[in-house]
Amino acid sequence: MRRKIVAGNWKMNKNIIDAQQLMVQLLSYKNNNTTNCEVWIAPPSLYLMMAKDIFEKDEIGVFAQDMSEHESGAYTGEISADMLESIDATGSLIGHSERRQYHGETDSHCNKKVKLALDKGLIPVYCNGETLEQRKAGQHFEVVKNQTEVALFTLSAEEIKKVVIAYEPVWAIGTGETATPEQAQEIHAHIRSIIAAKYGQEVADEVSILYGGSVKPDNAKEIFSQPDIDGGLIGGAALKLEDFSKIIEAFN
Repeated sequence: MRRKIVAGNWKMNKNIIDAQQLMVQLLSYKNNNTTNCEVWIAPPSLYLMMAKDIFEKDEIGVFAQDMSEHESGAYTGEISADMLESIDATGSLIGHSERRQYHGETDSHCNKKVKLALDKGLIPVYCNGETLEQRKAGQHFEVVKNQTEVALFTLSAEEIKKVVIAYEPVWAIGTGETATPEQAQEIHAHIRSIIAAKYGQEVADEVSILYGGSVKPDNAKEIFSQPDIDGGLIGGAALKLEDFSKIIEAFN
């Protein structure tokens, strides 16, 4: 059985008081409700230690929003896999569309990060997806195929089973636009078929693939009911417990 996951990417939001309040609320919710999926959060790096303290029994996975492709050294502002391992972080997002757009991140960078994360026992959440221009040009299948192959296909079969993939249609992030459940399923099935062609269907069937395009309380259940969609990487709706909890409950 593939793991079912609802992960909240907080991006660059919340001061420390508000962040702590939301974490405490989320812990209370998790402790008082039966959930049929794993719950993860990726708060700003400044709050990772606080998150680990609050979620000390690992009720909720704690992820960095990014990590360095370098092991250590003179890389001002970067966070290493060793640092994340040392605080018992669960893993890191890698290759988010905003890192690609604003910081020039490439799939080659992602490949190095994914391998480093796995070497340190961290879960890499590898993000991929096409822009609006690429989709309109009918290039979305090829774009996602290339991204997946460059970033992940140096891994062994055992390693790739430990990777979580988050498909992000870039045109549906923060725009209010959402791919239909059928569009999302089509790409998720495509990603799984790419992995199956390289590693075999049995391996591909173990890889969790999340949808990362404007999941909201009112569309989560329909999206998560698709056969190849194993949960969501949630942006804005993860910043309010009321919305985030309803998305988690889409698996109930």
